[in-house]
Amino acid sequence: MFRSLRAAPVPARSGADGDDSTSIRTPPTRAVVLVTVAVTVVTIVLGGVTGTAVLLLGLLVFLPAFAAALCTPRQTALVSALVSVVVIVPVALSSGERVADRVILALFALGFGALAVYGSWLRITREGALVSLRSTAAAMQRQILRPLPLLTDDVLVDGVYEPVQQDKLVGGDIYDVAATPWGTRVLIGDVQGKGLAAIGMAIDVVGAFREAAHREPTVTALVDSLEAAVVRHNGYAEQRGEPDRFVTAVVLGVDAGSEAQLVTCGHIPPFLLHDGAVTAVGAGTEHAPLGLADLVAEPRTVSWFPFPAGATLLLCTDGLTEARSPAGAFYPLEARLSGRVDITAGRLTDSLVDDVHAFTEGAQQDDLAVLALRRSPHRTI
Repeated sequence: MFRSLRAAPVPARSGADGDDSTSIRTPPTRAVVLVTVAVTVVTIVLGGVTGTAVLLLGLLVFLPAFAAALCTPRQTALVSALVSVVVIVPVALSSGERVADRVILALFALGFGALAVYGSWLRITREGALVSLRSTAAAMQRQILRPLPLLTDDVLVDGVYEPVQQDKLVGGDIYDVAATPWGTRVLIGDVQGKGLAAIGMAIDVVGAFREAAHREPTVTALVDSLEAAVVRHNGYAEQRGEPDRFVTAVVLGVDAGSEAQLVTCGHIPPFLLHDGAVTAVGAGTEHAPLGLADLVAEPRTVSWFPFPAGATLLLCTDGLTEARSPAGAFYPLEARLSGRVDITAGRLTDSLVDDVHAFTEGAQQDDLAVLALRRSPHRTI
């Protein structure tokens, strides 16, 4: 049996400036007003010095358009109102030459201001719908993943999962742990692509793992069940006109023995940390990703490797190994593991995630899933 030791809450989100624009970044209203006033003052002063006030005031007409691209509708309306006042007041007070020019300019200010407010509202509405979809997708993905850490009779599984929610919704990183009559089975994987379609595949694969892990006595039979689930999902997707997807995965079998079983399906090999050394496990024995077994003639086979008492096994997705620094360098995972051999599973994953955030300077490019399996010296943890 296994137990969940703590729950991972889904982070809350808040809006900006009272608009229904959850998680949409907009500048503070105070800064918007200060910038608008500063630009206006500079324009008026330059117009007075050069004698081209009408021409320079015409440039202010386009200021609400810039506000529409960055600000909320309320902020854009405020900028439009300030610009309109600056342009219209001289019309009301002026007489003689160039009055017609000023009238036309005032009409343009009112028209462009109204269009800018509408454009801002349209942008916020669309971005709000996209953010809501992203949040829903992330919540769906979190619901299918068990909260960590998890404790079985064989290992403690701890880790970190961080979905990226920028640009293309969330990705398809998955993991699961099952305590079965044949020991503990562990899955970590990555569905090709992003968005709700990828999450649909993730749900099918995790569901197939949870069912087959308790039915199949061998790890290879478990992997064959996952392969069949991916193929079935692709068959349904094809009927809907969606493209096929594959899934990279690592499936582990750990029992009371001193060795563990591994099947790697196009995924990053695990790393074993023990006695001050870091060793890539199963490198060179990788098989085709799930969903692509028909493209190769060789069947998937299991690899055995030593997993002694007190050792830690690290599994991750490419959100860790393909994270890049601002200079474009990849995160050197194996080198960073060398200084973290003898720490606990929870501290190991937390420190790695903190380190990769520092390495990329906070620019998360992909979903990030990191698991650490710690075997107890006495088998029970």
